[in-house]
Amino acid sequence: MNRLRYLTAGESHGPSLTAIIEGMPANLELDEGCINRDLGRRQQGYGRGGRMSIEKDRVNFLSGVRWGKTLGSPITLSIRNRDWENWDKRMSPLAEDFVEDIAITHPRPGHADLTGVIKYRQDDARNVLERSSARETAARVAIGALCKRFLDDLGISVLGYVAELGGVAADAALEDYRERFALSEESPCRTFDAEAEQRMIEAIDQAKENGDALGGVVEVAVLGAPIGLGSYAQWDRRLDGRLAYAMMSIQAFKGVEVGLGFEAARRPGSQVHDEIFHQGGEFFRKTNRAGGLEGGMTNGAPVVVRGAMKPIPTLYQPLQTVDFRSKSPYAAVVERSDVCAVPAAAVVAEAVVAIELAQAMLEKFGGDAMEEIKHNLQAYRHYVRGI
Repeated sequence: MNRLRYLTAGESHGPSLTAIIEGMPANLELDEGCINRDLGRRQQGYGRGGRMSIEKDRVNFLSGVRWGKTLGSPITLSIRNRDWENWDKRMSPLAEDFVEDIAITHPRPGHADLTGVIKYRQDDARNVLERSSARETAARVAIGALCKRFLDDLGISVLGYVAELGGVAADAALEDYRERFALSEESPCRTFDAEAEQRMIEAIDQAKENGDALGGVVEVAVLGAPIGLGSYAQWDRRLDGRLAYAMMSIQAFKGVEVGLGFEAARRPGSQVHDEIFHQGGEFFRKTNRAGGLEGGMTNGAPVVVRGAMKPIPTLYQPLQTVDFRSKSPYAAVVERSDVCAVPAAAVVAEAVVAIELAQAMLEKFGGDAMEEIKHNLQAYRHYVRGI
């Protein structure tokens, strides 16, 4: 069984972010543009902070790609932090560059600061917040963009957008996922409902004026996934569980839904389960309340996953905290931050879903080269059509 593995490394204000991905097959046509596009999308969105005017993320391939094609060996991606030149002393790995009296000792409520300081026995929250920062998601977006390129070659699309922001929900009457995505890509809030977009912008403006922050809900739809990805045979092979794990690993995400999600618990079974039909040699469902997943496996319908993102914990009107050295009350530290990063979170969610779908495809149709995987997928689709 092919296994897709990856690691990310790097601090928010360090020299760069690095990612290594292993298990991507040979002969996938790849260029920097497809990754840079998603890195740019992640930096957009109404409500982003000042750092987005500094960083212009671009990827460099350090291994695993030659002359525009993957080699089948581990791929190393590097994203330089342009702000590093302003932090080279404060974030230096060298003991002789130590700078006194710059420690952060006022942990932010809602952040990893205090727990990380206690867990890793630190006396400076900078040593925690640099890695726990959502800046790390740039590396996962780069990996996700690579996986999206792989999936696209197999006829699978992964589309992310904002369903709700600051309590303002987009009108779900528009059911076409491709149209949702196309409209969202033109929206500063990355949403598909123009009327809701205006109210989202007003909510962000009000939060900024109040020194506050806003969260929201993002949705990812996967189109073209074949029947049978994932498995019911073991708990950790269930694809819905793996997607939930991936979504919940995104910084500030506090909830995940598949299909109807929590609404399914409020309805009788007759309004939850998708009836099955057969026509033209294919099984199909007229509804998709299951979100394309039954028994931990894809059922041929679009896979639909939503994630809830809490407001960013850095507030310009800081909440109350305690200095962890003196134990005296203080206002929480203020790092440069966004008012709202939900539009960017939709791109991150798209990336982590793409990674899990790529892994599931490799598990089922695995091969060492793209030609082999395509052959296996074609044979399987022929088998399914013949049932």
